[in-house]
Amino acid sequence: MSRILVTGGAGFMGSQLVRALADAGWDVVVLDKLTYAGHRAFLEGVPHRLIVGDVCDVEVVHGAMVGVEAVVHMAAESHVARSLVDPEAFLRTNVLGTRVVLDAACQAGISRFLHISTDEVFGTAPEGQAFGPKATACPGNTYAASKVAGEALVHAWRHTYGFPAAIIRCTNNFGPRQDPEKAIPCWIRAGLSGTPLPVHGEGLAVRDWLHVEDFSAAVITGLEQFRGDACWHFAGQAHLQNRTMAGRIAEMLGAPGLTFGPERQGQDARYELDDSETRAELGWAPQVSLEDGLARTIEWYRTHGGLWD
Repeated sequence: MSRILVTGGAGFMGSQLVRALADAGWDVVVLDKLTYAGHRAFLEGVPHRLIVGDVCDVEVVHGAMVGVEAVVHMAAESHVARSLVDPEAFLRTNVLGTRVVLDAACQAGISRFLHISTDEVFGTAPEGQAFGPKATACPGNTYAASKVAGEALVHAWRHTYGFPAAIIRCTNNFGPRQDPEKAIPCWIRAGLSGTPLPVHGEGLAVRDWLHVEDFSAAVITGLEQFRGDACWHFAGQAHLQNRTMAGRIAEMLGAPGLTFGPERQGQDARYELDDSETRAELGWAPQVSLEDGLARTIEWYRTHGGLWD
């Protein structure tokens, strides 16, 4: 059984990936600081070993690499609004933390390293344009800028040390165990409480939605078909304006419509990745429809909402 380290594995996307890896037969080690977005409860019943620690802690990170064959580096501060008021935390975790993890993995001789990034590194996609893996980054906020810097470090380790490190960029994930600071769980919880769903501005920003189970399948596919110089895009190809998505959720919950507030500072109008090269190379495609994924996500928050109360 091969051992794999997942940084940030007690968070929303990380905990789903840990589940999928355990099901696929991996011996999973999780390194997580257990901030507000990561919880031990997210990993209950899943075979794993949890190391509670900071990716910026050199000693802890080096210790976590012992006996490991592969690393998926997911630990990150990820909320745009928080990055505007506390940029230092984002630069520390997403840049310094990535440097520490890369250095430890390189020294440990890790043969497969996957760095998880985001579609937000490109900023707003003009109407009718999708960004391919070789597009130029143009981050529109501190979070996105910190992820660009993290990617740059991956490129540097590849070039300087010949380190085998692939980059994965994905579109907006949704599903169970996501913190209610994010759009879909925020809307679901509002709808479940019988209040209007809050939308920034006029709700015209466009996002592409990918179910977290499809993201996890994408990562495992990347591990199985690993290429050390790869940059893979994974997209749901389910583009909706925020007001449309919120309206669907309100209808599914019988909620009293939407309420519109101030536009979010630094809002990118539209995200879109071109993942055609990835689909052709890896044979991956999403399996969870938007409708089914939303229904399952709503049901999860209906029965687990108390985690945040």
